[in-house]
Amino acid sequence: MSQVLIGSVLAAMSTGVGALPILFLKNTLTHRWRDTLLAFTAGIMMAAATMSLIPEALSYGGFVPLGIGLLLGVITLTLLERSIPHIDLEHNRKGIAFDQKAMLIVSAITLHNIPEGLSVGVSYASDAADTGNLIAFAIGLQNAPEGFLVALFLMNQRITKWKAFIVATLTGAVEIPMALLGFYLTSVVSSLVPYGLAFAAGAMLYIIYKELIPESHGDGNETTSTYSFIVGLLFMIFLTQIF
Repeated sequence: MSQVLIGSVLAAMSTGVGALPILFLKNTLTHRWRDTLLAFTAGIMMAAATMSLIPEALSYGGFVPLGIGLLLGVITLTLLERSIPHIDLEHNRKGIAFDQKAMLIVSAITLHNIPEGLSVGVSYASDAADTGNLIAFAIGLQNAPEGFLVALFLMNQRITKWKAFIVATLTGAVEIPMALLGFYLTSVVSSLVPYGLAFAAGAMLYIIYKELIPESHGDGNETTSTYSFIVGLLFMIFLTQIF
C-alpha cells in the first residue's frame, strides 16, 4: 500500500511540477513547442499501454478479459467526456469569465486524471512490481506538460500566475484516491487484475488518439509532432528495457 501511495502522489504532483515554470515565464510558448510536448507525451503513453499494460493483461487473463477491459475503458471515458464539458487547451483564443473557465478547466482535466489514477493503482496490484513503477513514471511524465499547458491557458485568460499554478496543481490531486481505489479493488478481487490493466490501457489509448494526437496536429505542426511522438515512444521503450 505504501508503494502505491508514493507512486500515485509522485505521479499526481508531477502536474504541479510541470506548472511551476509558469511562475517564471514572461512570454507564452509557441504552438510548435506545445504541440511537440503533447506528441511526446502521447508517445510515452502509447508505449506504456502497448508494451506494459496490454501484455500484462494478456498474461493474467488472455484475450477475452483484455478485450472486455479495454472496451470498457474506452466506453467509460467516452461517457464521462460527454457529461463533462471539454476544454480545447490549444486552439481556444476566446476569453471567458474567470470563475466559469476555471471550473470547466478543473472538470475537464479531472476527467482525464481519473483513469490515469486508476491505471497507477491497478498496475501496482499486479504481481510485477516494476509495472506499477513504470506506469506511475509514464503518467507523471504525461502530467508534467499537461500541468504546464493548463497553467499557461489559465494565465492567457488573465488569471494571475500563482492562481493558475495552484489550480493546475490541484487538478492532479484526484489521481491519488483513484489510484488507491484501483489498487484496493484489484487486490481484494484478484480476478479483476487483467480487466483493470486492460481498462487502464483502453483509457490511455482513448486519451492518446482522441485528445493528445489531434491537439498536437491542430496548428500545422504535423511533421514535428510525428517525430516527437516517435521519440517519446522510443524513450519509454528504452526505460522499459532498463527497468
